[in-house]
Amino acid sequence: MTGTQGPARTVARRTVFTAAGGAGLAAALTACGGSESPGSGAVSPAAGGTTGYSTGGSTGGSTGGTTGGGGGEVIANVADIPEGGGKVIGDIVVTQPASGEFKAFSSKCTHQGCAVKGVADGMINCPCHNSNFDARDGSVKSGPATSPLPAAAIVVEGGSIKLA
Repeated sequence: MTGTQGPARTVARRTVFTAAGGAGLAAALTACGGSESPGSGAVSPAAGGTTGYSTGGSTGGSTGGTTGGGGGEVIANVADIPEGGGKVIGDIVVTQPASGEFKAFSSKCTHQGCAVKGVADGMINCPCHNSNFDARDGSVKSGPATSPLPAAAIVVEGGSIKLA
């Protein structure tokens, strides 16, 4: 078997990871966009002036957010979220900056996509590179992250916190 083959073609590891990351991002954005309920205000600014990502803006307490019945999946009970703290629930971190005021943000750090691990002393903390975000509005308090956490839409009904 004597055939001529062209030069061996190699693919750089960076190219593979970039392509995989792009595909993962596209899948994540598609998944987030598909779970939206009609009228949830997906592109409206969130409380605090940041633009919400595909699940919309955050709500404070039982005011704001979606109106009327329904709502989405229950993700927590209000008693589960400590005042001045918060809780990471899957892709969302829910905070209670003041009594009865609840906010929600993406749990993915805007620096390199690591999952934030907790909320303490009014700060959402990312363990990967020590970025810290304000639990009231998701803004960056210390980097290397330079962008705020995207807001997520929630609604408080009775003692439950639901995705809007």
